[in-house]
Amino acid sequence: MKNILVTGGFGFLGSHLLEVLLGSPENRVHVVDNLSTNVVDPAQFSRLFGDRLTYDAVSVEQFFTNRKPKQKFSEIYHLASVVGPVGVLKHGGNIVRSVVRDTYLLIDYCLEHKSKLLDVSTSEVYGGGKEGFCSEDFDKIVPANTTIRLEYAVGKLAAETALVNTQRTKGLWTVIIRPFNISGKRQRPDGGFVLPRFARQALKGEPLSVYGDGSQIRAFTHARDISTGIELAMNSGRPGEAYNLGNPNNRVTILELAKKVIHISGSSSQIQFVDPVKLHGQFFAEAANKFPNSTKAQKELGWRYQIGIDEIVQEAVDEWRELLGL
Repeated sequence: MKNILVTGGFGFLGSHLLEVLLGSPENRVHVVDNLSTNVVDPAQFSRLFGDRLTYDAVSVEQFFTNRKPKQKFSEIYHLASVVGPVGVLKHGGNIVRSVVRDTYLLIDYCLEHKSKLLDVSTSEVYGGGKEGFCSEDFDKIVPANTTIRLEYAVGKLAAETALVNTQRTKGLWTVIIRPFNISGKRQRPDGGFVLPRFARQALKGEPLSVYGDGSQIRAFTHARDISTGIELAMNSGRPGEAYNLGNPNNRVTILELAKKVIHISGSSSQIQFVDPVKLHGQFFAEAANKFPNSTKAQKELGWRYQIGIDEIVQEAVDEWRELLGL
């Protein structure tokens, strides 16, 4: 039996990763999650997997400083973090502190117990790459304008840097994942995620609120594809390396996405262009255009994305139709 720790396991991506990991009967998973952004009920979700899934409803800091875990985890998947273009706003000024602090707690544990550590970072570290195209061999970019969203990106980049340098100097086994625009079942509009917002608005017959002119470029990637890539990276990744996980075939503008949601849902909703700063306040900042080069993950990990944009949209529409009781 393999003992695995997943931080943030009851969040959106975490819940999908748990399903992938627990699909292997030899895996036993313990979750640490402070339940600030959980999308599943821990007790109910845990019952699906019996005694192979246990949890502590605490923060990463509380788990490693107050509870002092007695069991040895051979693998740690670190997902716990503030997230979302709106979700990060209330954490301004504290994001770097929390991201870096949690990373060092995990580094110390993994060095002591010789555990493997996978860190889920962010595609935001590219700052938009080259006209939106982002490859692992590109420079990481820090824009001139300081925003709360930048604090999130810089915090993640600082954590990446600490992980890689600890791998080089002390032999820490670690790999880094940079996901692109994760979508899928159980994602909620809270935090500023666009697809569930569009699906809900379309099914309620409300205007779809497109920020700005809708020309922002994204590459939506299903959480199940991302989770499969995460597991592959833990099993096959090269220590100290970062891997993009994103589906470039799903590249779309936000305006195109809105039209696709209306078409697939059969909605009569109109599109309304809005200023997100008026909705979310002066600290809101839009992300740069971004879509991935995922060749490295495909070649080194054997990763294959499976789920296309139409299927992703259909799933979101079906889920929200059920949630709204339509």
